Amino acid sequence: MCKNRPTILTGDRTTGPLHLGHYVGSLRARVQLQHEARQFLLLADMQKALTDNVGRQQKVTENVIEVALDYLAVGIDPTKSVILIQSQVPELAELSQYLLNLVTVARLERNPTIKEEIRLRGFERDIPAGFLTYPVSQAADLTAFKATHVPVGDDQLPMIEQTNELVRRFNNTVDRSVLVECEAVLSQVTRLPGVDGKAKMSKSLGNAITLGATEDEISKAVSDMYTDPNHLRISDPGRVEGNVVFAFLDAFEPDVQKVDELKSHYRRGGLGDSAVKRVLNERLQSLIEPIRVRRRELEEDRGEVLAILRRGTMCAREVAAETLSEVKGALGLSYF
Repeated sequence: MCKNRPTILTGDRTTGPLHLGHYVGSLRARVQLQHEARQFLLLADMQKALTDNVGRQQKVTENVIEVALDYLAVGIDPTKSVILIQSQVPELAELSQYLLNLVTVARLERNPTIKEEIRLRGFERDIPAGFLTYPVSQAADLTAFKATHVPVGDDQLPMIEQTNELVRRFNNTVDRSVLVECEAVLSQVTRLPGVDGKAKMSKSLGNAITLGATEDEISKAVSDMYTDPNHLRISDPGRVEGNVVFAFLDAFEPDVQKVDELKSHYRRGGLGDSAVKRVLNERLQSLIEPIRVRRRELEEDRGEVLAILRRGTMCAREVAAETLSEVKGALGLSYF
């Protein structure tokens, strides 16, 4: 499995169990792509251990297992995809060190994704150096496996751009093609709003539906969803744009004609929010129920989940070591 097919790498910073935003953003694509390419799924635990969870390292450990459970529950096949833990592949850290010499602090500070993350965390000028250089760490993750395609949300496009800048700079520096550029694979729904109408679904904001949500949790989340605040009576014409319920139907209801009919009815009036929410609730219940069942089965044998992670990480180290050897050779750092 480690030596065939085009390469895809993707991953999640382990903030806890994955939610529907992850699913529609790239996770659904990963399940399909594992049949078409050599896929590496990276659990990026290093940054979280040293920024958001300082003093709470056990939470990072637990979250790695939680994300792995989600991957397996949605259909990721460990015989077709390599699931690895970032911190257990030291070759990634060494490659990051080489790439850091090819980028300026000013360029890192201009990265829109990092700028927004710094703003959200209130770092101002007290920015951890490791946080600021996260785009370089991500570039190492991608280039170590020579990823050609990366399923991401649109907020990660600046990271892909910066990775490709580093690839070009490294190859120009050594005057040979060692590292490869990658391209983003965007889903049709690049970003799913939170149930409260905020621009992005996030577990930390309390506006997410996790992949292991219970029936009651799903029903409550749908019931609380932001709709059209001016749609006060069933007979009133309603607005579809900015309506979270319809955003979810667009993302998860495969019957496009059904969704279009609901939108037309809602726009002209005569269709209540509760009726539309009932349709969405039924759809989400049918989507999540088998994932939840599978997840519970997997939780009963966490030892096997850890074994899958161990095998995937060892496989990943072999691939990363090959790339690192090429990089060191190109830099004149191979002595023996």
